[in-house]
Amino acid sequence: MTITSSARGLISLLRNLPFPPGQTVGIIAVLVLERLRPASLPGRRAAQRAAGAVALTAGAALTVWALAERRRHTNGGFELERPQSLVTTGPHAFSRHPMYVGWWLIHLGAGLLRASAWVTATLPAAVLAEHGGVLAEERALEREFGDEYARYRERVPRYIGRVSGGGD
Repeated sequence: MTITSSARGLISLLRNLPFPPGQTVGIIAVLVLERLRPASLPGRRAAQRAAGAVALTAGAALTVWALAERRRHTNGGFELERPQSLVTTGPHAFSRHPMYVGWWLIHLGAGLLRASAWVTATLPAAVLAEHGGVLAEERALEREFGDEYARYRERVPRYIGRVSGGGD
């Protein structure tokens, strides 16, 4: 069976799909804690499910878009952890770490779909746990791309926020 180039591209994307440890553990924690000690969010269940589905879908779309944009800027084999160039287009034009933001939305969406109050503890804890790793990634990008990364950092917020002006 012959694999088309688009199928190879999809396989490469999926192989490089990032699973940030904080969010992965946080999502599992929501599911386990909700099972062991249910704690429901106040409000209407239908609204929570709808908001959860929107957050989860938006997070997955953002993560895949960011990953595809990274792939688009790669020649040959694609390895997420070894960027060939600094990607500043697509969702990277609005956030220096759009895949992390996407996973935050996935985590929030999973909690809302379950109407679990545990997400109010697990999401902030997961974000804080990952922040040190993000800072280390940024130092590595600064070493790798120098002034180009410094200019990018000044223009684009780390996670979310203002679109131009200072970087953090």
